[in-house]
Amino acid sequence: MNRQIPFGRTGLRVGRLAVGTVNFGGRTDESEAHRILDGALAHGMNLVDTADMYGWRVHRGYTEELIGRWLRGSSRRRDDVVVATKVGERMGVGPNDRGLSAHHIIQGCEASLRRLGTDRIDLYQMHRYDPDVCWEVVWQAMDQLVRQGKVRYVGSSNFAGWNIADAQHAARGRGLVGLVSEQCAYSLLTRGPELEILPAARAHGLAVLVWAPLHGGLLSGALRKSREGTAAKSAQGRAASALPANHAAVERYERFCAEVGRDPAEVGLAWVLSRPGAPVPVIGPRTVGQLDGALRALEVELSPEELHELEVIFPPVGHGGPAPRAWID
Repeated sequence: MNRQIPFGRTGLRVGRLAVGTVNFGGRTDESEAHRILDGALAHGMNLVDTADMYGWRVHRGYTEELIGRWLRGSSRRRDDVVVATKVGERMGVGPNDRGLSAHHIIQGCEASLRRLGTDRIDLYQMHRYDPDVCWEVVWQAMDQLVRQGKVRYVGSSNFAGWNIADAQHAARGRGLVGLVSEQCAYSLLTRGPELEILPAARAHGLAVLVWAPLHGGLLSGALRKSREGTAAKSAQGRAASALPANHAAVERYERFCAEVGRDPAEVGLAWVLSRPGAPVPVIGPRTVGQLDGALRALEVELSPEELHELEVIFPPVGHGGPAPRAWID
């Protein structure tokens, strides 16, 4: 069961898994996307994560439009869903159609609201740090949107630990709540966040959303699928580029999963779910079947022995744990 947990210090409660929508548009058609969203919400996955630029295979903004049509399909749906979107990536050809200027943040929010067909964004995330904009400008824009009721909470994505600390220091100087969440890439294969990002999130009371919890499908049985001729996403992009350097570890991982009688995708998600601080994996199913597989991970409780074996296969950075202790002999 996808029980609800506190989302950082916001007072919101969200499911242990969130719905990622990067595949909606180009890889998943609208009818299947709506079935995925229906099934996710029925199982307690009430946080839907998107971005203004998603859907670029059709056109930028398409995914928000698709979600907007789904939200309008039920009078209760908008109140039941925590809508999270992002701003900062390029949305047009103009020099100011990207980044975290006050101009683009406010313009981007208005455009996302129109596409989503709603009057507020529950979690408005900065898609990545913008070194060209000072925090005073960012928080002035975000505060304006919060005061207008167009944004409920502000989050970050792909920030370094020191970006989080700087952002919070600037926000508190203005008497603002600041960031409530950070969304980072984190998996058995991507353990760098354990050094500074996750400790910074804990220190500042941020919830943690995790994108690529299966490293783009590499931890979902990529080698087996390749042998069977069923590899799709795991045969391209992030997964394909990481496979040559990690082939031996992935092979050992799939063998381990077979020995314990569990699907690799379930094991990979279960590992993220077991981490301190209750991170929320953002899964990006292309089909209802993939959603069902992800939900099964909620029923997997890895034993201490199994967790130890996973640490052996995919060791942490340095000696493990946060910096600087990870580097101290």
